Amino acid sequence: MSHTTRRDFLKTSTLAGMGFWVGGCSAPAMRQWSPNEKLNVGGVGAGGKGRSDIRHASSENIIAVCDVDDARAAETYQRFPKAKRYHDYRLMLEKENLDAVTVSTPDHMHAPVAYMAMKMGKHVYVQKPLTYTIHEARVLRETAREMGVCTQMGNQGTGFDAFRESVEVVRSGVLGPVRQVHVWTNRPIWPQGMDVRRPKESSPVPDTLKWDLWLGVAPERPYAREVYAPFSWRGWVDFGTGALGDMACHTVNLPFMALNLGYPTHAVAENTGFNGETYPSACKIRFKFPARDGLPAVDLYWYDGGYKPPQELFGDREIESTGSLIVGDKGTFFSPDDYGYGHHKGTKYELWPERDFEGFQAPAPTLPRVQGVKPDEEGLKHHVEWINGCKGGPAPLSNFDYAGFLTETMLLGNLAVRAGHPIDWDGPNMRVTNCQEAQKWVSREYRKGWDSLPSIA
Repeated sequence: MSHTTRRDFLKTSTLAGMGFWVGGCSAPAMRQWSPNEKLNVGGVGAGGKGRSDIRHASSENIIAVCDVDDARAAETYQRFPKAKRYHDYRLMLEKENLDAVTVSTPDHMHAPVAYMAMKMGKHVYVQKPLTYTIHEARVLRETAREMGVCTQMGNQGTGFDAFRESVEVVRSGVLGPVRQVHVWTNRPIWPQGMDVRRPKESSPVPDTLKWDLWLGVAPERPYAREVYAPFSWRGWVDFGTGALGDMACHTVNLPFMALNLGYPTHAVAENTGFNGETYPSACKIRFKFPARDGLPAVDLYWYDGGYKPPQELFGDREIESTGSLIVGDKGTFFSPDDYGYGHHKGTKYELWPERDFEGFQAPAPTLPRVQGVKPDEEGLKHHVEWINGCKGGPAPLSNFDYAGFLTETMLLGNLAVRAGHPIDWDGPNMRVTNCQEAQKWVSREYRKGWDSLPSIA
C-alpha cells in the first residue's frame, strides 16, 4: 500500500457524499488481505483506555506507540518493547509503515488524529465519543467514505451478541409503536459543575509529560497538577464532552440503532448551572425525533448526575444507577447495563410487564454475529470485527457512517447545554435554525500551529 506524505495530506480534497451505512471497508484500490496476514498497527494514546485498545489489537503487529505521557504509557511500552515510541502522532504517521491506527486520546484530539490517518490511507479505530464537535463527526464520516478505509468507534457493547439480539427484539415490533426512550447514567464521576473553576496557579510540568502536545488543538493554558490530566479532562469544556459524551455513545446506542432515529429536530437541556468552563454537575436533555419510515415521533430523555426517569415508569422496582427504557404502546424494553446489554447481574434485557411476555422467544437473528472469539472474551469482539474489516471483511456495525451519525446527535445535547435555551436543529445541514449565537459551537477553531479540518458546504 502506498502511503501519503504529510504534504499531500495537507491538500484538502473534495469529500464524498453523505450516507449512514457502508457495506464493506475496502475500496477497490485498497489492498486485500488474507486472514493469516498481519496488519502493521500503531496506537495513539497508550495509557488508560488506550492500553486495552492496543492490547486488544495485539493479534497483529504493534509496530509503533504514541503517547504524550511516558509515565501513563509505561505499561504499554513494557508490553510491546519492539514498538517504536513517539510523542507526536504526526511524526508517527509520517515515519511508520502503518496499515491501521487506534486512537485513544482525550476527546479533543480524536478528530485531528483520525482525519490525518484516514487521509493517509490508514484504517482507524477511535474511542467514543468519535469527536468533540458535530462538524468533526461529519468530516470523519465523509472522509471514511472518500478514502474507503475500515473504521470503528469504541462503543464496545456493539460487538456483543446480546446487544445485537436486543436491537432485533425492538425492531421485531413486539413493543408496539415506540414514542418514548429514557436513558440515564451514574456519570459524571469526575469534577465538573458551577464550583469547578480553572486554577489561578500553574504547576511544574512533569518531566514525563509533553504538555503542549497534550493540549494539541485546544486553547493554550498552563498545566495544573491533577486538574486536567490524566483523568479529569472529561469535565472541562476545552477538552472533554462531559457525561453525555462519555456514556451516550454506549447507552443511547441501542435505541438509536433499533429505532432508526435519524436526526433530531429539537433539543432542550435542564441542568444545575453552566459556568462556561466545565459541564453541569447534573443534566436532563430532551431530544425530539420526527416520524420516519412509518414509525411515530420519539422523545428521547437523557439524565445524568443523579437525575433519573420518573418512578412511575418502574412501578415498585428500584431504579438502577444506569440503564435505558424503550417505551412502546404494548410493552417496555429495559436494559440495566452500560455497555453490552448482558454484563449486569447476568441480565441481557427485560420486557415489561412480565406477564405479557411469558415464554417470549427472541426473533431469528438478522444482524451478523462476530465469530472466532471465546464466550468469556466477548469484550474482544468489537476489535476483532474491526481487524477483520481492515483485511477486507464486512464493515463493523459501529463504522463511522453509523457512529458519526450517533455522535453528531448526542453532541447536539451539549450544544443545547451551552446555549442555555431550546435548540431547533437542521441535521442534514448542521444548522441551528432559531439561534445564530449557538451555531459557533457546531465547530471550533484549532489552536495556531495545528491544521484545521476542512469545512463542509
